[in-house]
Amino acid sequence: MVPVTASLGWAALCGVALGIGLWALLGTVPRLAPPRLAARMAPYLADVSAEARRIVSRRTADPLPVLGLLGGPVIAAARNGLDRLLGGRATILRRIRAAGLTQSVERYRTRQLGFLVGGATAGVLLAVALAPTTALPPAALIVLPGAAAAGSLALPDWLLARRASRRLARIREELPTVLEFLLLALSAGEGIREALRRVSRVGSGELSGELAALMAEVQAGVPLGTALSRLGRELPLPPLVRALEHLAAALERGAPLVDVLRAQVEDCRRESKQNLLELAGRREVLMLVPLVFLILPTTVAIAIFPGLLVLQTGF
Repeated sequence: MVPVTASLGWAALCGVALGIGLWALLGTVPRLAPPRLAARMAPYLADVSAEARRIVSRRTADPLPVLGLLGGPVIAAARNGLDRLLGGRATILRRIRAAGLTQSVERYRTRQLGFLVGGATAGVLLAVALAPTTALPPAALIVLPGAAAAGSLALPDWLLARRASRRLARIREELPTVLEFLLLALSAGEGIREALRRVSRVGSGELSGELAALMAEVQAGVPLGTALSRLGRELPLPPLVRALEHLAAALERGAPLVDVLRAQVEDCRRESKQNLLELAGRREVLMLVPLVFLILPTTVAIAIFPGLLVLQTGF
């Protein structure tokens, strides 16, 4: 029986790091097989097909195909089991769409599985390294790999939700400006399609990119009202959903778009002011931290130090 020591634990950790590095280097070796028909046609269909955009944006170097013949079925089975265990495919799809990513749920589950294996491995190595040097009970050493695996499994969800919420927050900030620009273009006599195309071409934010993708779908033959409704369903942001629904209803019923947009701009501005006041109210306590711990002690020191100096020199 091999005795477990700290040197053995560090050696195992270095061996895992070396194996991952060699695997990554092997993944950079280009394939010699000719490209598939789907890969050749994807650049020409990227504007109208989500699968084509995924193929175009896919990395050219992926470590998985190196050992895909041996580990592919095992990874696929583990990924499917993880998907059945956790569920929530609709939530993941909404978060991926809100985050502006093009990856599929299967690729996300593969990434989550990699985090799970990495966290469990790190927990086992840490437990092996701590066993001979600390006085932790055996139960704690046994729970440590499970806790590390659970934390690593929840980390991708937290990162994805954080990225989606930040992107939605940026879209919320850009929405009043985009609507005002759209209102200005419509008031100048342009049609709704030309105004949306101009906004998507001139703007550089997240919402302008979404409008550019929307206009690409409209150019491919999708009705404008259908595209607006679909964008509102995919981005669960109440001001944006409300504005897109009113635009789609105005297009369907023939209502004046300028009046509709003017009302939406006023609502967005009013909601932005309300959100700013609520944020200031939540940050009021944090704003007192530099006042109490920095400005106030400095003021007291400046007021008291000259008197103390006079007292010391006078006596």
